Amino acid sequence: MGTVVDAAIKEANGSAHTNKKVTVVFVLGGPGSGKGTQCANIVEHFGYTHLSAGDLLRAEIKSGSENGTMIQNMIKEGKIVPSEVTIKLLQRAIQENGNDKFLIDGFPRNEENRAAFESVTGIEPEFVLFFECPEEEMEKRLLNRNQGREDDNIETIRKRFKVYMESSLPVIEYYKAKGKVRKIEAARPIEEVFKAVKAVFTPESGKVAAA
Repeated sequence: MGTVVDAAIKEANGSAHTNKKVTVVFVLGGPGSGKGTQCANIVEHFGYTHLSAGDLLRAEIKSGSENGTMIQNMIKEGKIVPSEVTIKLLQRAIQENGNDKFLIDGFPRNEENRAAFESVTGIEPEFVLFFECPEEEMEKRLLNRNQGREDDNIETIRKRFKVYMESSLPVIEYYKAKGKVRKIEAARPIEEVFKAVKAVFTPESGKVAAA
């Protein structure tokens, strides 16, 4: 089975469109925005499959494949892994999974990722779930997570946040112009945030029926 999928991906290298009809939701949010917790909730309640670009890259490295070794070397040398590589891994995961609904977490990280994903896979996201969290709140959460190393962490955290905002904002703006961004105020308690998330994932008809 794997070889058939690989062959399909290889053959599709030029226009690697995924032949399976799928629903994709991009999940974006800065470090400490709590999107990981909410992704787990969405999987449990709405039957989506959670795909994390970072996890897929780590798994590929662990597999010891040629591709994995190349990724590992790039990371070691401080290079950015090309969009194409990450997209191929996401595409393979979508093809090989029996589900047809996917949350793609932490991707696209920038405008180039976004354009490459759409042109390579032919998939446009159903919508983008954007967890908006003020910088102070993210700092507080991350510092609580890393207790004991506050001094050297605050600078790193601010740097991560700045990089995240600069690279992700154009992606958010692009989808906002298409009416595809569903913004969630993420500074609230987990239960409240999930209530807002549930409203986004519940079809209008379902809401009426539940009323």
